Amino acid sequence: MSVERDVMEYDVVIVGAGPAGLSAACRLKQQAAAAGGEISVCVVEKGSEVGAHILSGAVFEPRALTELFPNWKELGAPLETPVVRDDIYLFRSETAAVKLPGLFVPKPMHNEGNYIISLGKLVRWLGTQAEGLGVDIIPEFAAQDVIIEGGVVRGITIGDKGVDRHGEQTDNFAPGPEIRAKYTFFAEGCRGHIGKRLLKEFQLDKDADPQHYGIGIKELWKVDPSKHQPGLVVHGAGWPLGMGAEATGGSFLYHLEDNQVVVGLIVDLSYSNPYLSPFDEFQRFKHHPKIAEHLEGGTRLSYGARAIAKGGFNSLPKMTFPGGVLVGCDLGTMNFSKIKGSHTAMKSGMLAAEAAAKVLLAGAEGGDDLTGYTADFKASWLHDELYRSRNFGPAIHKFGILMGGAFNWVDQNLFGGKIPVTLHDTTPDHATLKPASQSAKPAYRKPDGKLSFDKLSSVFLSSTNHEEEQPVHLKLADASIPIGRNLPMYDEPAQRYCPAGVYEVIGEGSDKRFQINAQNCVHCKTCDIKDPAQNITWIAPEGSGGPNYATM
Repeated sequence: MSVERDVMEYDVVIVGAGPAGLSAACRLKQQAAAAGGEISVCVVEKGSEVGAHILSGAVFEPRALTELFPNWKELGAPLETPVVRDDIYLFRSETAAVKLPGLFVPKPMHNEGNYIISLGKLVRWLGTQAEGLGVDIIPEFAAQDVIIEGGVVRGITIGDKGVDRHGEQTDNFAPGPEIRAKYTFFAEGCRGHIGKRLLKEFQLDKDADPQHYGIGIKELWKVDPSKHQPGLVVHGAGWPLGMGAEATGGSFLYHLEDNQVVVGLIVDLSYSNPYLSPFDEFQRFKHHPKIAEHLEGGTRLSYGARAIAKGGFNSLPKMTFPGGVLVGCDLGTMNFSKIKGSHTAMKSGMLAAEAAAKVLLAGAEGGDDLTGYTADFKASWLHDELYRSRNFGPAIHKFGILMGGAFNWVDQNLFGGKIPVTLHDTTPDHATLKPASQSAKPAYRKPDGKLSFDKLSSVFLSSTNHEEEQPVHLKLADASIPIGRNLPMYDEPAQRYCPAGVYEVIGEGSDKRFQINAQNCVHCKTCDIKDPAQNITWIAPEGSGGPNYATM
């Protein structure tokens, strides 16, 4: 049955109110005001409010923010805790760790001049600045699809509300509007479901290495004031993931203001053991003495998980297509050598905005490739920064923590990231799993309820909620694959790679079936990335569904 939709029209519509999208919106309005012109801008956000779905470490480099708002301190940007010390550890075992002297740490990992922040707070502040500049920000608007007409992106369609799990309209049915624009910016974050379609539709990534991902799992704690060290940054590698290339990643622990500490683990999704559980690796990590000493006696306040796009320079797709652009993590601008992506996401949004503003203020009708964005990107510090870090991830994936780390030290500290060789990692993350028959099961301890916890109590702290009667937003291309293929080959790894207990295999013998608990989904996108059959597709649920992070 056809649905009549309202139509809203803007010069630019931006999908996603994260650092990239809001920076783009602010820059568009700044450019228009400076030229004495007008550019209408709309930002749609699937979360219940701006910042509801934002999760990051985060140590923040203020370079792009200073370009966007030189007076950010006077405007009250929530950068409250400057970094005062970097501690880098090589975790050798569940009890042993070696603190690395600064001389042996790659230069990009030093954090002088940076701040420990809540990215959610910063994004909310950016939203306030954008609205003050005249941007329309609409939360609870989940962009469900892209409008493509004659090979040109013309805007987006917002998901309908009031549809039951069978796809039927309820009494509360409200069709989502079309939002049409001369240019559409996609700033959905890592593995955006529309961005994923655009990559395929316009073959944007045909000349790039496969994108690579990690899953970041994070908790926010309130700790004993006697243990609080504002400005302390602790990074680590090695245990519990090991030193080889079979499972790589790293850990972080940051002391913010107000006796708060964030702790997390990033697990590269290139791991090979199907029995590995990123959630359980994180829980046991907190029992290491070097981590437990910060948390013991504290209270866990919040939990969240999110995939990160870490392929960097080598995995960058073409960033423009007729009528639109990719920015931020939809493009893949994270600098993994710094373990930072917020300043790079902001800069990409600003560059796209400047290119769009230039042609719009000259009277452009849209629908073309914003080639100025590509040219400006190549001439920017963002391109230079990402180029210098191009080998960081591939070196770790190929050689492991020790040898890969040694290569990166030479590249970064002696050659400034311009060593005359480029490493490539061309195996997609979903293709790295070994059969279960060739893999050992890790021995995960039961949670103690003090430092380690179970998945369901953790999801509760993420304030995740979805309208229960809506269609499941995790789509299986072939419903027979989880039990018929993934279970015998990999003991169905979705049971373990999901950090929220969404996927279960229930029943016995021939009665086994695959159950999807979509209500638990924290929108991390790991299933869309790691499923070995690429059988799971994450799409946006009804607007406002998902986690509600307060200060993550």
